[in-house]
Amino acid sequence: MMSNTTQNPQKIKCINPATLEVFKEVEATDPKVVPSIVDAARSASKMWGNIPYRERAAYILRARQYLLSHIDEFARAITLDNGKPLVEALTAEIFPSADLMSYFANNGEGFLKSKDVDIDIWRLFGRKSSIEYVPLGVVGIISPWNYPFSIPVGTVVAALLAGNSVVLKPSSATAYVGKKIEEMFEAAGLPKHVFNHIAGSSEVGEALVNSRPDKIFFTGSTVVGTRIMEMCSKHLIPCNLELGGKDAMVVLNDAHIEHASSAAVWGAFTNAGQCCASIERVYVAKSVSEEFIEMVTKKTKTLRVGNGLDPSTDIGPLTTKTQLDIVKKQVEDAIKKGGKVLVGGRSLEEKGGWFYEPTVLTNLHYSSLCLREETFGPIMPIVVFEGEEEMLKLVNDTPYGLNCYIWSKDTKKAKRLARSMRAGTVCINECVYTHAIPATPWGGVGASGFGRTHGEIGFKEMLVPLHIHTNRITHFKDIWWYHYSEELYTRLKKITPHLSGRLTSKLMAIPGLISGIFKCRKI
Repeated sequence: MMSNTTQNPQKIKCINPATLEVFKEVEATDPKVVPSIVDAARSASKMWGNIPYRERAAYILRARQYLLSHIDEFARAITLDNGKPLVEALTAEIFPSADLMSYFANNGEGFLKSKDVDIDIWRLFGRKSSIEYVPLGVVGIISPWNYPFSIPVGTVVAALLAGNSVVLKPSSATAYVGKKIEEMFEAAGLPKHVFNHIAGSSEVGEALVNSRPDKIFFTGSTVVGTRIMEMCSKHLIPCNLELGGKDAMVVLNDAHIEHASSAAVWGAFTNAGQCCASIERVYVAKSVSEEFIEMVTKKTKTLRVGNGLDPSTDIGPLTTKTQLDIVKKQVEDAIKKGGKVLVGGRSLEEKGGWFYEPTVLTNLHYSSLCLREETFGPIMPIVVFEGEEEMLKLVNDTPYGLNCYIWSKDTKKAKRLARSMRAGTVCINECVYTHAIPATPWGGVGASGFGRTHGEIGFKEMLVPLHIHTNRITHFKDIWWYHYSEELYTRLKKITPHLSGRLTSKLMAIPGLISGIFKCRKI
């Protein structure tokens, strides 16, 4: 798969997708040494998981401070490696990461607190149950190139604060950003082997999975995610998969059209459309469709495509040549099937990089690739609908289920519709950005994967729930212990209906249990 890097066994050449120039070389990791890196991480995890939470948090806050003290440097590195404009490097990568570091440092300790479990009648017999949360051990993270900083940093921080050691394998397409992440955590002074960075091709990622960490977190395509899951299954390693999306935006007839049209333009074209949560399908009510399409067309024409290092650039290049080719293919397919191009529709080779015009399409056949397959590029397909039933059928007609977006002034109606949409997140009068909210879970259903990151739910993906059950009365033997007898069977048969009923019914079983303990002989 072509990317903005070229590789040999020793070096990864990082290429700026806006200029196609090599700007940095990164040392590649030999796949053969990955097992020893995982082993070292496992040894380090035992120490790391036992230090007080506030000490772990202090390391993360030092990493945060280093990031904030070098904002321009990190923003430039992200733009050079990925292509997104500097503003997006700040708002979509650096700010969310700094916010998440602070959020988990301040709240994660509460997520780790043990919880008592109400075990009903068994409490009367001196029994107690609690759930404690213990670290997994070694967490392997394989991260993507579209958000090469914020996605891995968020997962790394949660894993470390939960008491795990980490082995991070960033995408080779944005290897330089991976090195900057390593630099940030090194500056925090983390103990040796607690955070580990490996770089290279898919062979390095496969070596990580086959080295049997305690869990794999993968963000990327559905095709590769399926392969990762297959590899994990061979070793019985659990995995968390955040995969592709084909997210739909719905514009109802009572929507604020001016607001919705601006959201559609940003949601479809931010990061050149290379976002798991990008608006890749727009369904607009017929009664407002002309006004909406006219506004979208007008606003899209004003967007400035160029090198992300230029502060006035709105849309940068595609990060990889592969993505540019996919965009070209989908637009050509749409046109061939009768689709109409309202804006854009061509690549911009004259700019010297992997650029493509922001493109708005209408009059689309339902089989068009831009409606059926993930695009990951600056295409906005617009489809007109007439009723709620038709709209919901169109929205859910996809194997993916990451995000959906509804525009309506009637939030009660919008919430009702949201519950019928197959997705991990549904936004009302908002789009795309919720990955940047550290307190809310992120993930999807279906071909968009399973498991969650962020929030308390995501934090607990980094932990093993340990059930501890205690019997504080040890001078009585349980009625179901050896030896068995006909008398025991008769007694148990009599009290079983009560034990499996309501609390009042269970209380009626207590005399039978107590007498059985004394009368049925136990070894």
